[in-house]
Amino acid sequence: MARTFCRLHIISIGLFVVLLETTVGFSAQAAPAPAGETAVAASPTEHVILFVLEGFGQDSLKGGTMPNLSKLVKDGSTTWSATGVKPALRLPMMASLITGMPVEKHGINWNFFEFSRGYPRLPSMFDYLDLSGGRDSAIFYMDESLYQLARPEPYTDYQLCGALRPECGSSKIVAYIQQYFKKATSGHGYGHAILALPHLLVVHLPEAGRAGVAHGWNSKQYREGLRTVDTAMKSVLDLFKEYKLSDRTTVVVTALSGQGTDPGADAPTTDSPVVPWIVSGVGVKHGQVIHQPVSIMDTGATVMRILGLETHTEWESKAVEEIFQTAAVSLASPSSKKP
Repeated sequence: MARTFCRLHIISIGLFVVLLETTVGFSAQAAPAPAGETAVAASPTEHVILFVLEGFGQDSLKGGTMPNLSKLVKDGSTTWSATGVKPALRLPMMASLITGMPVEKHGINWNFFEFSRGYPRLPSMFDYLDLSGGRDSAIFYMDESLYQLARPEPYTDYQLCGALRPECGSSKIVAYIQQYFKKATSGHGYGHAILALPHLLVVHLPEAGRAGVAHGWNSKQYREGLRTVDTAMKSVLDLFKEYKLSDRTTVVVTALSGQGTDPGADAPTTDSPVVPWIVSGVGVKHGQVIHQPVSIMDTGATVMRILGLETHTEWESKAVEEIFQTAAVSLASPSSKKP
């Protein structure tokens, strides 16, 4: 019987980390305060959930089809005009999201899994999380093309299934995540021990976009796809409540394509897509409309910033500082200021 997902997890030697530090020349550490300022207590956020949707935009919230996501928008900081990359396809977009690099630098400009091409060589957000104190990531992908990004890591757990398998839907992905959390807290795993809950959980939920492409963006099937995705997101958030992690968790939501576009198209598109980018949770401003320019590539650096970490990299990813509540208090006295 065919397996419903592929488990890629290799316990590796420390040489990988040494090579990254010495040949790539990067590190990750707690973020220091600027000169003249002192940081407040370390970020209470210990966990980040990154939901990656498809075929989703501001109009998708009309009609009350996504009440849980609408609440995240209300309680958090949002822009509906974050920019993607060219070509606007699923695999290049996801590669830019996790590496913080444009297509011309990470080199993935195709849209299918090809084993002979290998994995991205640039460090990803998962690498930096590990180097900043062994913080683990768990990634749940729902498309065969994303096998290209499932590089075996000692600190990153991948679970993948795809559109070619009818049993692989949002409810199945949620079941995998629930099973993962149960094993992470029991000390048992898929042939190895999962010893901790992930600091970064990435959940790919493309069903609404697939329904829009197949049946039309005004179709009943598309609206039902939105409801299905929203229900899956609520199930994941409820899981964090069950494990009493909600008060230490921040949620990030973005998309690989906007409403009306197909990230799985055979012909590459020449335009950069416009996608939503939403952050809600601990330390994030409520009801904030983000005014500064945001790129999907900024996701990685923002995740690091949410967790109170700093990156020193060749990334083009930059933290979106506008979303954060005041994080530092100036030590400069009034008498020290120049007239």
